[in-house]
Amino acid sequence: MRAARALARGAATARPGQRCFRPPRQDEEGQVAVLIIGFVAISLLILTVVMAVSTVYIERKKLLSVADGAALAAADTFTLADVEAGDGAPVPRLSDGAVQSAVGRYLTETGAAGRFNGLVVSRGTGSPESRTAHVVLGAVVHPPIVNFLVPEGVPITVSSDARSELRR
Repeated sequence: MRAARALARGAATARPGQRCFRPPRQDEEGQVAVLIIGFVAISLLILTVVMAVSTVYIERKKLLSVADGAALAAADTFTLADVEAGDGAPVPRLSDGAVQSAVGRYLTETGAAGRFNGLVVSRGTGSPESRTAHVVLGAVVHPPIVNFLVPEGVPITVSSDARSELRR
């Protein structure tokens, strides 16, 4: 009976091998709420960063797909060069101007400028060794939610190559 009264008053009376009951202290109330709020804030922050990075990655893959198509279209604009001495087969030849105009035509026909913010055909687009069409495209991605951190957006650049080959 004496032990029951001591437990009721909050005093810890334990015999060896017994557990003692201690009521919670007044200054520890609300600690779980603070932990839950902190966990929710960190989870939302991680979710926002993952969403922004995923948006940039997906837009880069889309732009790379457009650059691949533009490079293929530009590689088809070849002319035939003189026959090489060794094997007697004609060789395709690309010019920088033909590649650049084919890329511009491809972007216009596919409506790529409407799908990407700030789409530009970057320097380096052309045919460096007269057989390969090299296309470099740039655009700007505006990730959701974190737009206030990067108001100008995130610039992305992709490049793609396509080579003209003639085979029998």
